Amino acid sequence: MIAVTKTFLPPFEEYTQLLKRAWDKAWITNNGELLQELEAKLKDYLGVKHLLFCGNGTIVLQMALKVLNIKGEVITTPFSYVATTNALLWENCTPVFVDINKNDFCIDASKIEAAITEKTEAILATHVYGNPCDIDAINEIAAKYKLKVIYDGAHAFGASYKSKQVLSYGDISTCSFHATKLFHTVEGGCIITADDQLAKELQLIRSFGHVGDDYFVAGINGKNSEFHAAMGLANLPYLSTIIANRKKASEYYDALLAPLPLQRPKALPGTDYNFAYYPVIFNDDASLLKVMAALKKHAIVPRRYFYPSLNKLPYISNGASCTVSESTAERVLCLPLFDSITREETEDICKIITACF
Repeated sequence: MIAVTKTFLPPFEEYTQLLKRAWDKAWITNNGELLQELEAKLKDYLGVKHLLFCGNGTIVLQMALKVLNIKGEVITTPFSYVATTNALLWENCTPVFVDINKNDFCIDASKIEAAITEKTEAILATHVYGNPCDIDAINEIAAKYKLKVIYDGAHAFGASYKSKQVLSYGDISTCSFHATKLFHTVEGGCIITADDQLAKELQLIRSFGHVGDDYFVAGINGKNSEFHAAMGLANLPYLSTIIANRKKASEYYDALLAPLPLQRPKALPGTDYNFAYYPVIFNDDASLLKVMAALKKHAIVPRRYFYPSLNKLPYISNGASCTVSESTAERVLCLPLFDSITREETEDICKIITACF
């Protein structure tokens, strides 16, 4: 079977060598040495001031909303993984969906201002497939209306915009380190800010809100373990090779699929892409379903990512129409893309897709 992704794993002995450091000390959680080392290396790689390694990419969204004291309406995108919306709902915020643009499928910044009300407190936008949102426009709007900006950067690790890592923008940026991601720690995520006070509060929130016997806030368990940190430390040295291999595979897809009527995302000028995904958009959902069925016969499993448009979730009662997102969600398919995908596998996938046309 060829799945939409395949987890990169470092040499086993490199992972276990790191793991042994924690094993020998019997210090396997609660801000261990490996976790601290991983945080330091990630801050250096991303060029950010404060970064906390946490349990997953969803808890960090909830922590961001909590630390910024967001309780009202939050302008957000309908084209993202469901965790983006669920985090808002779990924190009793009201998601206000703004449609996406047709180029990179990120939130359409030109439509944000019209959605702002006296109840709007923040913008929560997703860097879709690793392509950055219109960061400059969003920052300008946020400054004008005194709104907080949170970026869901689950796909954005290793991508840059205007020579800065995409994850360095916003009041807070979050990332997922799930096993399906370009850089992973099996399970995990991080939360990033340049604000010293927010960083202190996030430290407390991540660990139940107390230090020893002194209690400060109603925190939560957002911690992660030494076992997960070890995987991150083992994977990080291979990141440039991983991105380079994914780039080669993406460019090969581009060449093989060029004759077909398929749309591809176009990133903002100034973007250095991380090749996190390979999405294609069909002219209609019938074509997509036909290709999916054909690939399935050959044990090839792409993914409708993202589907459905989040404003259409069954538990969303105030989801305004977002026609671009709804149409894109019906027609988008992410093809298999991972570090070790071969040219032969890519050719087989493209032959099957081409035959469907």
